[in-house]
Amino acid sequence: MSATTAGPATTTRNDGLSRLTFGGILRSEWIKLRSLRSTGWCYLITVVMTVGLALLVAALLPVADGGEAGDTGRSIAVSAATAGVRFGELVVAVLGALMITGEYGTGMIRSTFAAVPKRIPALVGKILVFGVVTFIVGLVSVAISFLLAVLLLGARNVHTDPGNIHVLLPLVGAAGYLALIGMMSLAIGAIIRNSAGGIAASLGTILVLPLIFTLLGSLTNQKWVLNIGQFLPSSAGTPLYTFVPAGPTPPLVQSGFIQLDALWGGLVLAAWVVVPFVLASVLVRNRDA
Repeated sequence: MSATTAGPATTTRNDGLSRLTFGGILRSEWIKLRSLRSTGWCYLITVVMTVGLALLVAALLPVADGGEAGDTGRSIAVSAATAGVRFGELVVAVLGALMITGEYGTGMIRSTFAAVPKRIPALVGKILVFGVVTFIVGLVSVAISFLLAVLLLGARNVHTDPGNIHVLLPLVGAAGYLALIGMMSLAIGAIIRNSAGGIAASLGTILVLPLIFTLLGSLTNQKWVLNIGQFLPSSAGTPLYTFVPAGPTPPLVQSGFIQLDALWGGLVLAAWVVVPFVLASVLVRNRDA
């Protein structure tokens, strides 16, 4: 009788095949983003409302009898083009929170983390894709709004030069503001992991906190209360899309009141993205999906 000796089982290592590269993570998040019906509707609403409000403001904004030109004309054009930013920030804040909380609600997040065991790269990819797409949508919205507003204002004898750097910067800043607000909301959603809670926390940070600090400042007449309010996301981000004429930069503190410029406002708003994102990264790494 001959004995048959079983050799060692041949195993094929597929560990590397089951793990996405960072480029693959970005492509995966892009597919997720564009496959959601809510994404298209939210971005469409942002574009329509931004353009619509720009036309409304350009048609109704008071203009001197002889028309306007120079810095006044530029300021009017920028104000009209960015009039819808306050509405757009609410839409992208809701969408940003839903981008992550929706996955927790459906259980898809477990598949995401199974494909990306380290988890944090998945969160980085998600926030980068959402931020870039939101920036592009915001820039397109504001650019269309500006061009149409310039045409309408020109008929009302309000003249501006679209190529002026002091006109272009607020338009780009408006798109950046929308992107940063959306990214902040996504990070908050990753912390809370619940759609209703994430949306409430994001909108509360954008809308409710500024009202509270403004009310407290008015009632107490304390400068420090109003100064703290300047560091809230919506207040810090306002200089990003505000027309500032050429000239010397005013001081950050005037008569005891802090007034952030576009640079400092952008840095403060960026901190509102980084801090929640770091906390979300720690929690995502250590909590069960």
